[in-house]
Amino acid sequence: NLITGNSPGNDMRFYVERCEAMRNFANKLWNASRFVLMNLTVRDGALPEKLELEDKWILSKLNSLAGEVCENLDRYELGIAASKIYDFIWDSFCDWYIELTKPRLQSGGAEAGESAQRVLLYILTETLKLLHPFMPFITEEIFQAIPHDGPVIMTADYPKYSEALAFPEDETAFEMIMDAVKAVRSRRAEMNVPPSKHPRLIIAADKTDVFESGRAYFSKLAYAGDVIVGVAVPENTGGMVSVVTDNAKMFMPMAELVDIEQEKARIMKELMKTRAQYEAQMKKLANAAFVSRAPENVVSAERERAEKAKALMENLEESLKNLG
Repeated sequence: NLITGNSPGNDMRFYVERCEAMRNFANKLWNASRFVLMNLTVRDGALPEKLELEDKWILSKLNSLAGEVCENLDRYELGIAASKIYDFIWDSFCDWYIELTKPRLQSGGAEAGESAQRVLLYILTETLKLLHPFMPFITEEIFQAIPHDGPVIMTADYPKYSEALAFPEDETAFEMIMDAVKAVRSRRAEMNVPPSKHPRLIIAADKTDVFESGRAYFSKLAYAGDVIVGVAVPENTGGMVSVVTDNAKMFMPMAELVDIEQEKARIMKELMKTRAQYEAQMKKLANAAFVSRAPENVVSAERERAEKAKALMENLEESLKNLG
């Protein structure tokens, strides 16, 4: 699948590095398929009646992907379609969803395990169908190894968008949790905090229901101990390390594990970068020629980026203030 990244109408350049990257991708897909097969006891990919939040997230992502890929193929945007499938398989399916199902498969009980198996098999099957026009041989080989309908993948119906599998609110909620988990993990990595440390995690957010539902994810994926969710920022944040996303402010009492001055310098550096981005966006939006000539969706996207940058900037300033 060497056409990823190629824009419509342009000639394709051959890169040895691209071959190596696609070899790694094929290996990733093969290993993910082996994982599903090794844990599979069900013989069909019928979705369970009860879906967990991460199930709704991955199903909604796949459903949106199917709709977008069909549109791209109709417009002969083959490189764009292939890149979207690549990103979904590598990031959403392999790096996130498979990791999230492991506790359910290993110690979640019979019902939870079977539910995870069914969603894994469904996602893998539909993803293979999406990928088949670009990588026909490996997708057919894997398809024949898993429970499937029909003789070959080539004759299977190509996935399409379905309203029944659209869970936009759950998808948005889970991505808020993902952003927070990634931010906590990134901060821990910056400070070289080992996974064996399980500090208390205090989350201040307007949408407390979303983060309440994500308690288990913070424990499993962000190595948090007690998770406390509320609307207000703790009164005493001295000696705490702060983590900020667009939707939450998080605090961990780990001052003994980090150099406070280094933490101040890091926040200041991020604040300066965010402020520069915000000023550039506001300058662009103040340009009457840009606002009047650019498509409405482009202007709206620029305004949204500016609002996010402003919110992040305010949160960073508050975090810096809390460090003293």
